[in-house]
Amino acid sequence: MTTFKFSAPAIAARLRLISSTSLIAATAALALQGAAQAQVEIKLGHVGEPGSLFQLSADEYAKRVNAKLAGKAKVVVYGSSQLGGDKEMIQKLKLGTIDMAVPSTVMTSEVDLFGIFEMPYIVKDRAHMIRIEKDVFWPSIAPETEKKGLKVLAVWENGYRHITNNKKPIKGPDDLKGIKLRVPEGKWRVKMFQDYGANPSPMKFSELFTALQTGVMDGQENPFTQIYSAKLHEVQKFLSLSGHVYTPAYLTVGSRRYNTLPADVRKVLEDTARETQAFVHATAAKDDTDLLAKLKQSGIQVNEVDKDAFIAASKAIYEEFGKDVAGAKPLIDKAVALGK
Repeated sequence: MTTFKFSAPAIAARLRLISSTSLIAATAALALQGAAQAQVEIKLGHVGEPGSLFQLSADEYAKRVNAKLAGKAKVVVYGSSQLGGDKEMIQKLKLGTIDMAVPSTVMTSEVDLFGIFEMPYIVKDRAHMIRIEKDVFWPSIAPETEKKGLKVLAVWENGYRHITNNKKPIKGPDDLKGIKLRVPEGKWRVKMFQDYGANPSPMKFSELFTALQTGVMDGQENPFTQIYSAKLHEVQKFLSLSGHVYTPAYLTVGSRRYNTLPADVRKVLEDTARETQAFVHATAAKDDTDLLAKLKQSGIQVNEVDKDAFIAASKAIYEEFGKDVAGAKPLIDKAVALGK
């Protein structure tokens, strides 16, 4: 066997090389670990088109969160139904295949008490909505949501809904008789328009433009932000300013996946969600004026409606909701009282 002999200086040099190599390897490992952490992507989906309130709200939220997280994780927004329609995204939240979504009406299909926001003209203005959120939503509706494997981080906005169609101006409920009307995927909106005499059909928002363009649907109802950003006014002749429902939007996560995130990341996500509400409301209020002006300029015919007639025709749905959904009647009474 051959024996190699090294001088003391050679041994020292070799040890320095080993030490240096180990340090480089350790540094590289730490760098890879940091990169892996920075690549944690929190997927946030919504159905809004570019320019919609959904898009503006989600992008503002992501900007604020990502600045605070500083590389620990990154919220990435997927709009225009890229992650599916509202119903699909809710299921993906439960399964843990996406992280966050901004559903609206579809939440009534998960928790019946969300139907309170489907009651016509129950929300008078945004100040009233904030009181309802504090005294009705968080104490009574949010806990029921968590039982379904979902958690609402903040109440944002979709907006006041108005009716468009290709047949005639809608001035009262009688004008809706026979109108094929697209509505969101929520049973109380269907019931409401059935009571008004329309022929409502639930449909994904992503399919709506084509349905209106081809005549599969005569009309639809949405806030100005959705009508304008999705260019629905290009395939509709009449816009009737009914303002029949104020729809909140809910920044929502699936508990299964959300609970795996570090506590400090969850705190940033939650705190920033609440902080962003002021931006959402301010943007929505500006849209109420600006987008109506743009819609009028587009050539769509705009008319006022007889809101008293719509309110009178809404009595049955209030009674049905209060009777059919456990705990709904006291919440309706409280919400109405908060508007006085």
